[in-house]
Amino acid sequence: MKKTVIALLLIISMQGYAQVVIPEIPKITKEDLAEKVHPQDSAASAAYLYRAGKTWFELSGNTWFMKTEIFTRLKIYKKEGYSYANPQITFYSGDRLATGYFGEANTYNLTGGILEKAALKKDSEFAKEVRKDVTEKKITLPNVREGSIIEYKYTITTPYFSDLRDFYFQFNIPANNVRYDVWVPTYFYYNIFIKNPKVVVESESKKVYNNRTDSNETYRYYTSKNVKAIKDEAYVDNIENYTATVQHELAAVSLPNQEVKYYSNDWKTVAKKIYENNSFGWELRYDSYFEDDIDPLLTKGMSNTDKATLIFNYVKARMNWNGEFGYLCDTGVKKAYAAKAGNVAEINLMLTAMLRHAKLDANPVLVSTRANGVAMYPTRSAYNYVIAAVKIDDKMVLLDATAKYTQPNILPIRAINWVGRLIKRNGETEEINLVPKTVAKEAVTLMCTINPDGTVAGKIRDQYMDHNAYLFRDKYTGMQQDNYLENMEDKYKGITINDYKITNEKDVTKPLIEEYSFTHNNVADVIGNKIYLSPMLFFKRHENPFKQETREYPVDFAFPYQDKYAINLKVPDGYTIESLPKPISITMEENIGNFKYNILVTGNNIQLSVTFEINLPNVSADYYKTLKDFYQKMLEKQNEQIVLVKA
Repeated sequence: MKKTVIALLLIISMQGYAQVVIPEIPKITKEDLAEKVHPQDSAASAAYLYRAGKTWFELSGNTWFMKTEIFTRLKIYKKEGYSYANPQITFYSGDRLATGYFGEANTYNLTGGILEKAALKKDSEFAKEVRKDVTEKKITLPNVREGSIIEYKYTITTPYFSDLRDFYFQFNIPANNVRYDVWVPTYFYYNIFIKNPKVVVESESKKVYNNRTDSNETYRYYTSKNVKAIKDEAYVDNIENYTATVQHELAAVSLPNQEVKYYSNDWKTVAKKIYENNSFGWELRYDSYFEDDIDPLLTKGMSNTDKATLIFNYVKARMNWNGEFGYLCDTGVKKAYAAKAGNVAEINLMLTAMLRHAKLDANPVLVSTRANGVAMYPTRSAYNYVIAAVKIDDKMVLLDATAKYTQPNILPIRAINWVGRLIKRNGETEEINLVPKTVAKEAVTLMCTINPDGTVAGKIRDQYMDHNAYLFRDKYTGMQQDNYLENMEDKYKGITINDYKITNEKDVTKPLIEEYSFTHNNVADVIGNKIYLSPMLFFKRHENPFKQETREYPVDFAFPYQDKYAINLKVPDGYTIESLPKPISITMEENIGNFKYNILVTGNNIQLSVTFEINLPNVSADYYKTLKDFYQKMLEKQNEQIVLVKA
């Protein structure tokens, strides 16, 4: 991330831009329309030929308004790209001072060598309120087909400009030319943040004068050319964290004859302001609503660990998360407790208050969920979640009672997003690492027989621990068993499951265990007098999740994990072993992970032991090739076959 601090903003009309020359966008040509595929990405369904944005300020009376205008020219190559012909804008509209509208919009086609233009129809514009005070406007361009070029322009005007709208230079389709011009009056100071600065070229700032507002401005522009589509590949926490974007945060305002107002903060200041909010810090002071329920449970002589566990389990059992995020309470902890339901803040601030009531060193921890992304700069909107932390024997234990099957230090995946910020009563804060250290394990044991007709029958015992157990319980507990087994049989084509049993389904203190017998008719091939099959049966992997040649962002596994398989295959009577896969042991550099594959024969039994470990939850893009090659070698080994021959 690149950061600079500059003075920004002001302007009213394009007539005020005499000191700045912006390159004109060329006209659409027949050659543009005749192009069948994108020159650099033949798989692209569409591409931005031009995307040009402008942000400036206008003065109406004593009120400043920020205006952002976006022009888009987009080429559609395939039917899959038709969705780009339905652009939409979303903006705050609560006080009716903010507005948004689409201007001219057209579709261009080449028909019989003639360039045809179709204008947007009035009945192809739609508007709706998506939530309170937030409006969405959408258009549907006409006559769209493969080869079409569409153009549209929209403008958003708002009196709120603590943050400029994020401007994107990278998309899930290629972008040939992207430009963003910004004029900011020298009364306004912004911090500028650039995500993925390798893609964005930033100009030097230039002082210009706006004769319509009689003010000086700082002008700056940003450009990108031939930007590759960003691919949301496997194991990405949030692709937005790595998408080339320019962001602006208001740092200060210095208007004539007025005291300077500072808005930019550091993380400690942000956290302190959140704590001082009545819907946050004040809610932590209440305890009368739960005292009569909690006090009888806290018996004399209980250890701090036992107290924390008891309170944590009590809140999980009593409270039900209503699905709403946020670090501020909605109805408040008292009403939420009585209703036995609440948002994230109400449940986890309640938990924190109970832990403090029990004389434990507990504090709230602000979190940005994975979907919310990693904040580029300190702001209250950077957070949208809160959990509890309790220090026991100098060790920090993280708790989230919004999910029924979490455990201490086993958070829901949504809350595992790099770091959080703990806030103490005295206003002090500290950064908290949210990345799990405990290795989540799964251990599979198979005892089975290979039949002469190629079917395999036997029994399986599958143990899930830590995060693996949490994920299983969170997804499947409560599902009808018939539906779950139907899903399994659909996943492992050819399997029939019987005698299914699950142990410790709701007891999070113990491993969750599945046991069942099975018959599978799709794991072996019988050709002549030989049987071919992978000894990993239906547990073998079929494809490498890492498909790109290169990768510019980390590989995120969320937590370290270990998968172990102990498989015993009984060879059918009258058959001998012609060939077996060879043992192998692969270890990645920096101890990223390893794969061990050992196979041996004892009598008429083939015994396979496989261990697959990922030791680092987050792997730098520098090791992408190492990881991709590792997975490929593991995949090849798992798909190697045993060959049995009839004697």
